[in-house]
Amino acid sequence: MGAHDFGVPDIEGLAATARGELVREIDAEGVWAAEPVWREAFAAVPRHLFVPYYYAAGADGHERRWGESADPRDRERWVRGAYEDVPLATRLCDGWLLSSSSQPSLMARMLVALGVADGDRVLEIGAGTGYNAALLAHRLGDDDLVTSIDVDPEITESARRHLAAAGYRPAVVTGDGTRGVPARAPFDRIIATCATTGVPRAWVAQCAAGGRILAPVATGLLALAVRGDGCAEGRFLPSAAFFVPLRGPSPQEPPDVTGVPSRALDDELFRFLLELTRGVLGPREAHRVWQRAGMPGRERYGVTVTPDGAWLWLDDREGPWVWPLPV
Repeated sequence: MGAHDFGVPDIEGLAATARGELVREIDAEGVWAAEPVWREAFAAVPRHLFVPYYYAAGADGHERRWGESADPRDRERWVRGAYEDVPLATRLCDGWLLSSSSQPSLMARMLVALGVADGDRVLEIGAGTGYNAALLAHRLGDDDLVTSIDVDPEITESARRHLAAAGYRPAVVTGDGTRGVPARAPFDRIIATCATTGVPRAWVAQCAAGGRILAPVATGLLALAVRGDGCAEGRFLPSAAFFVPLRGPSPQEPPDVTGVPSRALDDELFRFLLELTRGVLGPREAHRVWQRAGMPGRERYGVTVTPDGAWLWLDDREGPWVWPLPV
C-alpha cells in the first residue's frame, strides 16, 4: 500500500525518509567527522516519537502540529517538520517558551564536544522531550549509564513516556538540576541542555576527575575539564547557542545602556560579554573592555571553578580581565 492510499500517510516510512535527509544535512556540515558514531545514533533514534505535538513558528505566531490530527495532511506535515533542522517548541505559557526540542545539528555539535567514550556515565541537566537522552543511551548502548534531570514533573513524565515508546529507559529524575543527582554520581560527563548563568558547584563535585562538563552559559557553550579536587577549567566554544533558561523564563530589567553606541548593542559578541558580566560590569564599562580587547570572540573567554568560587576571564586567568561568575 502506498504512502497516500486511502488518504492515510505512511508515517513510519515518511519518518525514515525524513530522518535520512536530516542525517545527510548534518553530515554535510562535517559535524561528526571526528566521531561518526553519532551519525548512527541520529539515524536510528526516531525524533518524531519525542514530539507528538509541537509549535512551529510562523508569520502569525505559533502553529500547533499534532501527530494525532484527524487530517492526514496535517499528520504528514507534523512528521516532516519533526525532522527539520530547527528547534521545536513543545511547551508555551503566555508567550514564554518553557521547553523545546533543540536544533538537531546543535545537539550533534554538543554531543561531539562532550567527548563521550564507551562506558561513560552521563548526567543531562534538562530532560526536555527525552530525545537527547535517547541519543546518549543509543550511543552508549546501556540505558543505565544515562541520567536526566528536570525540575518540572510534567516534563520528566512526558520524557519517560517518549523514551519508553522509542525503546529506551535511562533514569529520568525530577529535581533541581543545579544540585545534580548525587545518588547516581560520580559522572564522567555532564551536559546541560538549558541556559545557565554560571556553573553550580554540585556539577563539579559530582563529575569524576578527568571528566568534562558542557553547559550553555549566556549565549555560548562552555566546556570545562574537571580536575577532581573541586576545580574545573575551560573555555567557550566559538559558536553561539541559545537555550531555554535552567529555571524557566525569568525576565530581568534591561540594563541602562546609555552612552553605549548602537552598533555595539547590535553586535552579538558584545551582547555576549554584556550578559556574562551582568551585575558585575556596567554596560559602558563592558563596552570599554570589549573595545580595548579588540572585540573578542567567544573562544577567548574562559572560566575557572574552585571550591571558593568561579571566575570568568578573558585570554588569561591571571588577568588583567577577570570577573566573578555565579555558581
